[in-house]
Amino acid sequence: MLTRKISYYILAICCISVGLYPAIYFVIDRKFGLLRSKSVSLLADTLWNTMFYTHIILGGIALLIGWLQFNKKLRLKNLKLHRKIGKVYVISVLLSAISGFYIGLHATGGLSSKLGFTAMAVFWFFSTLFGFTVIKNGNVIKHQKLMIYSYAACFSAVTLRIWLPILSNILGGFLPAYRIVAWLSWVPNIIVAYFIIQYQFKNTN
Repeated sequence: MLTRKISYYILAICCISVGLYPAIYFVIDRKFGLLRSKSVSLLADTLWNTMFYTHIILGGIALLIGWLQFNKKLRLKNLKLHRKIGKVYVISVLLSAISGFYIGLHATGGLSSKLGFTAMAVFWFFSTLFGFTVIKNGNVIKHQKLMIYSYAACFSAVTLRIWLPILSNILGGFLPAYRIVAWLSWVPNIIVAYFIIQYQFKNTN
């Protein structure tokens, strides 16, 4: 019980910290973070910029509020609030995933990076969309399972920022690390989500 509480608080701290991270792009020079790896022509592209800021702002919102949905006490105590947060989460994710797919097509690092980030965007979009669809049909268990997968993909924003500096130091550069992180930031999350689901729903169909 204590371990679960500690894990939940660590999850919350990570999600809040990284969820607020996009705000930095609005207060300091644009040559910051991942933008440092982008070409001048791409940074001047209006469509790319629109998609980039849509992705980081709405993805940040999804990360900021999504962890609240796994608080059983809050969910049981105020189902209306759970549904309202859920709607904001779903809208934020769907738009962030679509824009993320677009910027993934322009990812630094070549084909490996592009495939990794676009695959994540597709997984995130459909796990969330199906999660919303099944709850509209009254299937609570399937909804819960799909939303665990959805938030595991959303959490890639956190794991990317953990793995990227580590691998950059190990591999001696940003590019080789980024090619790996395009997959490492989310695939292990989905595997962990699978085992969480197997454990939590072992007595259900």
